[in-house]
Amino acid sequence: MSYKTKLNHINTFIFDVDGVLTDGKVYFMENEIMRALNSKDGYALQYASKMGYQIFIITGGYSEDLKKRLIDLGIKEVHLRSSNKLNIYNGLKSKYQLNDDQILYMGDDIPDIPVLKKAGVSTCPQDASVDVKEIVDYQSPYDGGKACVRDVIEQTLRVQNKWLKDEAYHW
Repeated sequence: MSYKTKLNHINTFIFDVDGVLTDGKVYFMENEIMRALNSKDGYALQYASKMGYQIFIITGGYSEDLKKRLIDLGIKEVHLRSSNKLNIYNGLKSKYQLNDDQILYMGDDIPDIPVLKKAGVSTCPQDASVDVKEIVDYQSPYDGGKACVRDVIEQTLRVQNKWLKDEAYHW
């Protein structure tokens, strides 16, 4: 089944943070760690949430400020300090009664591989690790933190004829 055909079944998005929602750079300040999120990715997350898609984050990183920002964008659950992403993925499937074919997952590095192998649609940014690129259904032409999340959300909603619907961008 082609990547575009698989997008018809997606109702849930799950994303990693570092290297996907960010460019992977971490800035160490005196008392905090800073990351930059792309506003296009943020808009797409908010848009998809308003269109009824479930969105989750599974990341090995930790930032309560980041978690708050993502929840404000409509993310249903943010799982920080996730050393076993597959356990969290399986827990989300059980809790929300999801099947693998309903889930699009985007990750960029080795800890994401077990989930990428299970998700109905596996995706990665252009600058993902070689090991990830070898197994995914789709490689975004955009690097992590450079609107790769927007790319897969927009493609999914366009395939499902849900992109640019008045009800989603008139809040």
